[in-house]
Amino acid sequence: MLGPVAHHEGGVMPERAEIAEEQSYLDHAYACLERMRAHAEDLLARADSPNQVEAEILRWHFQERVTSLGDARTPLIFGRLDEDKGDSFRIGRRHVRDEKGDAMVVDWRARVAAPFYRATIQDPMGLKRRRRYVIENRKLLDLFDEYLDDPDSVLATSHGGVPDPLLAEIGRARTGQMRDIVATIQAEQDVIIRKPLEQMVIVQGGPGTGKTAVGLHRAAFLLYEHRELLERAKVLIVGPNRLFLSYISQVLPSLGETAAYQTTITGLAGSAFRARRTDPAEVARLKGDARMAAVIRRAYTGKISTPDVDIRAAISGFVFEVPATVLRKLITQADAEHTLRQARSRFISNVRSYLLERYELDIASAGPEPEEVIDTALRKGDLEKQLSKVWPNTGPEALVRKLLTSRTALQEAAISVGSNKDLLEGAGGGGPASEPSVWPSEAERQTMQYRSAKDVREGGWSASDIALLDEAVWLIDGVESRYGHSIVDEAQDLSAMELRMIARRTRSHSMTILGDLAQATTPAGQSSWEEVLGHLGAPPSAELDELSIGYRVPEPVMDLANRLLPLAAPGVRPSRSVRPSVEGPRVLRSFDGSLLGDVEEELRALTKLWQSIGVICPEILMDQLIKTLDASELRFATWEKETIDEPVILLPPVASKGLEFDAVLVVEPELMMQEPKGARRLYVALTRAVQHLSIVHEWELPAALLR
Repeated sequence: MLGPVAHHEGGVMPERAEIAEEQSYLDHAYACLERMRAHAEDLLARADSPNQVEAEILRWHFQERVTSLGDARTPLIFGRLDEDKGDSFRIGRRHVRDEKGDAMVVDWRARVAAPFYRATIQDPMGLKRRRRYVIENRKLLDLFDEYLDDPDSVLATSHGGVPDPLLAEIGRARTGQMRDIVATIQAEQDVIIRKPLEQMVIVQGGPGTGKTAVGLHRAAFLLYEHRELLERAKVLIVGPNRLFLSYISQVLPSLGETAAYQTTITGLAGSAFRARRTDPAEVARLKGDARMAAVIRRAYTGKISTPDVDIRAAISGFVFEVPATVLRKLITQADAEHTLRQARSRFISNVRSYLLERYELDIASAGPEPEEVIDTALRKGDLEKQLSKVWPNTGPEALVRKLLTSRTALQEAAISVGSNKDLLEGAGGGGPASEPSVWPSEAERQTMQYRSAKDVREGGWSASDIALLDEAVWLIDGVESRYGHSIVDEAQDLSAMELRMIARRTRSHSMTILGDLAQATTPAGQSSWEEVLGHLGAPPSAELDELSIGYRVPEPVMDLANRLLPLAAPGVRPSRSVRPSVEGPRVLRSFDGSLLGDVEEELRALTKLWQSIGVICPEILMDQLIKTLDASELRFATWEKETIDEPVILLPPVASKGLEFDAVLVVEPELMMQEPKGARRLYVALTRAVQHLSIVHEWELPAALLR
């Protein structure tokens, strides 16, 4: 039986004896975890097998076990459930057993733990009490109890519907890496996290709603639920840049999970192609258009001729003939293969079979082996050349290079499409049929092409080219669907062609797509989740969920940023922050060219108050600000370093997506507004602060912020 409780301001406070009792339990749980780890380390040390491969596999599995049982420097236990029927469970980051094999801690992903996140007074889910722990460095600081049959106790432990432990977590200083939120997952987040593996989930959520955390915890949940499958097939996590991946890199390991591969969209192509440049906005938009998939296919298949004359070739004293009618038939038979290279191989194989059937007796009567003669004819000589003209043996890189450097090649590959109205409304939209047009148009073809193949060889491929190359690889050679589940963050910034890259690597459309349409800033980014769904294959089981409650961005900051939404993304519903704050954004006006000096002065003040600070600056001012900060001797890093290991990081708006800082200093908002998709860039910049926002400007503030 638990001891009595006393109400106090801000919650329900257990007696001191109860805190001591829970501390004792926590200490025992840590001792059991350490015993489990020691046992795993012993197994690792003794792992051996006569077979070297088997021994390596054994060691790998035991090493994974040791790693998963490591102390993640985050509380092992964060909650307790007391059921009406009398059973009690401590909920934590991983399952821990005592010496007898009994459960000391239940993994948060277990089904019995779901009521910790979802139980309400209206639906207590069989609970009598829910207890939340506040722990620091293995020391229990406080307990918060909610009796599900007592509304007063539930309301007493929260502010605006947010439990006190969550407010305490938000109040902690930020570091260079994201922490897990397993102790503070909210009900709307938990529903998404626990959706079935086969479910494609698209999550729209504004700043501070926890999209990234939901995606990472969904990965951990699926790895728990489908351990054998996903440790073999892996989970793919795609982020917007290497800095973001560094920021989130420790979340899954802190939950004991290592079977996930994290990369960017350009990194998804592996070492085959490297992006060495960035295209101008209009070029990137054209290359990212979904219609490029059809253009690339046409560029290959358009070179496959339908011969109207017979092929005749002589080799080793024999004359071979393949009638045009036969060639057309063999092409048709082969074209149904999965990849175009397989189809070509099938075509050549069909020609070989035809020649063997027709000439086998003639060749054999002359002495040579028919197969050897015909195989030689197919590998070299006039017959091979003529067949290569009928069906060229083109590789993916050569195909795309020719398409992007030859005006004739791109013109011949252009596809016939309807009007823009038809493309938006789809077939069957009603009304008279539109005159077909060609895409890309002549002007668009001139815009998107390199001047010559030499430009590609010397300058390398652009980031937008990678998706085109990957499409060509898939068409010609095929791409293995090797991931059991894919999680894509900041998906609104991916082009249609990049979304196709992810879809073809993921088995059974098992994906979690995370994003915010109001933060789409790339030239080929997305404006509709319905269109995203189409690019991903439109599985019938797909669902669109919306996270509308912001837990991290303070209410005054969120209210300021939301003023931009009518301009930035009129169709997106504003997020509602549940974090009241007595301090609004601090706005400082500079005069007479003192902007950079004022930024330095404000930054010095912020470094005395906050542990992590993001300085978000328009790209046009970036070089000047770097020189100013270099001269100031302030410790800072730029985003290109791809890690947050300094208290201050200087970055443009697009590089700050998904990141959180204690304090954010936004420099010259009006210049951000003048950048491409400027309202969205400024919206991103304003919503990176978890505690404090400063704005320093010399130009007038954007009118949208003043209303």
